[in-house]
Amino acid sequence: MSHLPRVSGRGLVAAVAAVAAVVGGVATQSSGAPTAVQETALQQRLDSLLNDSRYDGSQVELVVLDATTGETLYNRNGDQRMLPASNTKLFTSTAAMHVLGPSYRFHTDVLATAPVRGGKLRGDLYLKGYGDPTALESDYVGLAKQLKAAGVRRVDGDLIADDSYFDHVRLGDSWAWDDEPYYYNAQISALTLAPNTDYDSGTAIVETRPGAAAGAPVNLNLVPANGVLKIVNTATTGAAGTSNTISVDRDHGTNVVRVTGSMPLGSAVEQDWVTVWEPELYAADVFRRALTAQGISVSGHIKNATTPTGASRLARDESMTVGELLTPFLKLSNNMHAETLVKAMGAVVEADGSWPAGLDVVTNYAKSVGVDTSRIRLSDGSGLSRKVNVTGDAITDILIAARKEPWFQQWYDALPIAGNPDRFVGGTLRSRMQNTPAANNLHGKTGSLTGVTALSGYVSNKDGRKLVFSMISNNYLVSPRSIEDAVGVTLASWSDQGTPPAAVSNLKTAQTTCDLEWDKAC
Repeated sequence: MSHLPRVSGRGLVAAVAAVAAVVGGVATQSSGAPTAVQETALQQRLDSLLNDSRYDGSQVELVVLDATTGETLYNRNGDQRMLPASNTKLFTSTAAMHVLGPSYRFHTDVLATAPVRGGKLRGDLYLKGYGDPTALESDYVGLAKQLKAAGVRRVDGDLIADDSYFDHVRLGDSWAWDDEPYYYNAQISALTLAPNTDYDSGTAIVETRPGAAAGAPVNLNLVPANGVLKIVNTATTGAAGTSNTISVDRDHGTNVVRVTGSMPLGSAVEQDWVTVWEPELYAADVFRRALTAQGISVSGHIKNATTPTGASRLARDESMTVGELLTPFLKLSNNMHAETLVKAMGAVVEADGSWPAGLDVVTNYAKSVGVDTSRIRLSDGSGLSRKVNVTGDAITDILIAARKEPWFQQWYDALPIAGNPDRFVGGTLRSRMQNTPAANNLHGKTGSLTGVTALSGYVSNKDGRKLVFSMISNNYLVSPRSIEDAVGVTLASWSDQGTPPAAVSNLKTAQTTCDLEWDKAC
């Protein structure tokens, strides 16, 4: 097949010249004698990789451009809409850097309408979130310490959890019901809490340890401690050497978490993440515990409500910057960060912290940098939705445009880097393309859903020529991820000086069992 440059503003001259030289599948020489169009060695190698039997009955698209000139080096099906999975985050993250800016910080406030007299707040205490997905238990402790320093010793009213900065739609469009208990599918709230420094907002960790003897109940610990999740433990300790069948699941629509199965005697501590139903109440519960630890009592209950206009701020916690958030967000492909950024963009630009408003902002940014947004559909910010449809052409347009932005270097550094074993450097690519020309070279965004794998980003060829690429595979039965990696290595080893691309057909030896970005062990 021939691979002609697609016509776009950035590569128009080269495209017109190439198209003018090709008529009906033949190239016309100056003598007028037609000759067959010859594919380059790179195109031939990429064709051979994509002509794999795993694509029988399924779809694949691959676009490769020169990152500087926009010249198309390869384009198979680049104008076809595909499910991109977490490649959707390329649109969300670039829009967030442009709209919110690298220095933007989320915050959480503690407010009151009544005065504090003699250490007593004679009214309700309001905990209002503004979307911080990085809030930890230690941040709520810090807020409690600020109140103590301000002289508060007792709250005579209720503790009000206010997450009205965002709307109350907790889960994204077409998110799968059977994913809902798992950490990558947590509810989105403007007031939330993460149990760890991966910043898995809206989740808690259930730690499981074997009992003292076979037959004893397993021991459980909740991180952070809270009274919102209700643990039902029927799991037992098995004999040493038996199978570990521990399962931790939350009942739909409740905060009842059931721990079942068996854990062999002598096993190491196991951690399982569970999502929380109505995470603003979870955050308020942890905050109340922090208040108690600081000697501040609350006589009332935890309730949902909106903070009255004119309330006075007593304490504030600020998050890391959006630029800093990119590292856990993109390296670990954190879905909740993506959705929080979408709603925050809607709140900031349109005073509407909803998915429709935020996605309008993301789409408008993409359109402003040259993406043909009439040919794509964004239904969420993370790519969990099965309604998201984008093209390889649109992704490479975003990648080209990002290089011209003042924040590009920080964003580029936050992308996973192939073959680098450091979790916060290699990210979801740390076990892929190891010990190849792509290692510590290719910066890309992965994507994983059942029947979907994607990889898009930047790589330099053997001569140092910077390339952008996007590869998306859909509806396969056997994973073509090793082909994805082979494409990355092929691009990294290719030379303009006549050196053929490396002969790469399978990279199983460079992979581990960590094949899915939603596997917390990876």
